[in-house]
Amino acid sequence: MGEMAENDEFYLRYYVGHKGKFGHEFLEFEFRPDGKLRYANNSNYKNDTMIRKEVFLTPSVLKECRRIVTESEIMKEDDNNWPEPDRVGRQELEIVMGNEHISFTTSKIGSLMDVQTSKDPEALRIFYYLVQDLKCFVFSLISLNFKIKPI
Repeated sequence: MGEMAENDEFYLRYYVGHKGKFGHEFLEFEFRPDGKLRYANNSNYKNDTMIRKEVFLTPSVLKECRRIVTESEIMKEDDNNWPEPDRVGRQELEIVMGNEHISFTTSKIGSLMDVQTSKDPEALRIFYYLVQDLKCFVFSLISLNFKIKPI
């Protein structure tokens, strides 16, 4: 894969969720081409309410997100041998980078043991670690922009 131009289209959406005794619980975030980061977390546990955040990111922050995705080499993988979504839940990852477009769907991954015992542990490991990196990145961006108890 060649070097991405900063103005090449970039879009990323991640979703993980399930429907259980507390209803539809999920975490979802999306990096849009216009620089908007959308975040939603719905947990109905103890009547919790949905958390929604939106923030516009600078081009350098989007470039860092693209770098994380590019270095993971996830665009070379496919999800044909990954565990199918089940009653425990599902994960979805969609990425558009330039003229490449991928979309993955798999079950929730509880631990690295789930990855190692899958039919395609190498590709699923790349997915697992990329998702961890993206979640950390998003949580840090959200916490930088939104304070729960401002000082």
